[in-house]
Amino acid sequence: MALTPLTSLDVAGKRLAVRADLNVPLTRDGVGDATRIARFARGMKPLLDQGARIVVLSHLGRPNGELTPALTTERLVPALAEALGRPVMFNDTCVGPIVERASERLEPGQVMLCENLRFERGEELNDPRLGAQLARLGDIYVNDAFSCCHRAHASTTAAVLTADRVAAGPLLLEELAALEGALDEPQYPSVALIGGGSVAPRLNVLKRLVPRINTILLGGGIANAFLFARGYSIGRSFIEPEYAEDILEIAALAEVAGCRIVTPEDFIVAGFQRAGINSYPVPLGGVRANRRILDIGPNTIARYQEILRDARTILWNGPVGTYETRPFDAGTRALAQTVAELTRSGLAVSVAGGGDTLVALNRTGFAHDFTHVSTAGGAFLEWLEGRRMPGLDALERKAHAA
Repeated sequence: MALTPLTSLDVAGKRLAVRADLNVPLTRDGVGDATRIARFARGMKPLLDQGARIVVLSHLGRPNGELTPALTTERLVPALAEALGRPVMFNDTCVGPIVERASERLEPGQVMLCENLRFERGEELNDPRLGAQLARLGDIYVNDAFSCCHRAHASTTAAVLTADRVAAGPLLLEELAALEGALDEPQYPSVALIGGGSVAPRLNVLKRLVPRINTILLGGGIANAFLFARGYSIGRSFIEPEYAEDILEIAALAEVAGCRIVTPEDFIVAGFQRAGINSYPVPLGGVRANRRILDIGPNTIARYQEILRDARTILWNGPVGTYETRPFDAGTRALAQTVAELTRSGLAVSVAGGGDTLVALNRTGFAHDFTHVSTAGGAFLEWLEGRRMPGLDALERKAHAA
């Protein structure tokens, strides 16, 4: 895409109003997983070293336009300061003359985090007046939140279209480069590993992948859907039978395109998803009516590993089992280790993201070995589907107009 990279601009002394995505899980003690904060900070540090003055804008949770103390972004200040290696000021609003004056008083290298964008009702309504107010917080308005670009909100769209100067931030550009490389310019053989629980968000993803990827390995709910559509018993496993026709259509498209879709040949099943419960492997066709598929089986793991070892590009979306509960994380863990080993040895480029993928891979301990693990959730899937993304469209329009 034709975007203006922030790194191409002289930022010394400039105020940068940066739309980040610091929507991280919180615990009673603070931030539960600081991955997004660390990734954002990595791109901001060089800019601060150059003398930029940075105003950080982010949402947190879903307060629905209400002032919700539990969702104040002030709770992120310690984690952001630690990631940046410098103090972070906090302003208890994100619009109006008080925060504008505070932004103007920032010295080179200083950072100010503003209050939750979604405390403002106009944020999710893409209110142009709110967008104009946000744009006034910087000499350059920066979108560094790829994970929010699939939503037409004031901070991702209206502010960009209103601002005099705009740019794409380093993390956003990193995400785009990784996705474009894996989907539009993959090294062959290419393999997509698609798992996760819900079928609906992945149907259009599969339709777009089929003509671009050599092999697709399925796990989780999407594998159950393919097996159900082909007449196999899946017991009490989660299933969305209304998508059976879509599944058969995808299978037909894959056959025409020469794309191989591989489904599990055995499973780990149990009566309930609970740690310590009696679980055991069964072959395809052997799932009893009162059992649930909770992970791929050992034969499937071995087969998928063999296919992955021949791949040069690997695209991963979704865990292949119920990774939250042991021992049903074994499939995800084993495949993540294989992909990590291939990536470390330089044999494959690996890109992962969407839904629970980031959390699942972090739990395996191998996420840092992948070429790129996206911090985006829904935006990752919508990009794979080929949907237009309002936040990116706005950046592109301003780049063409410049």
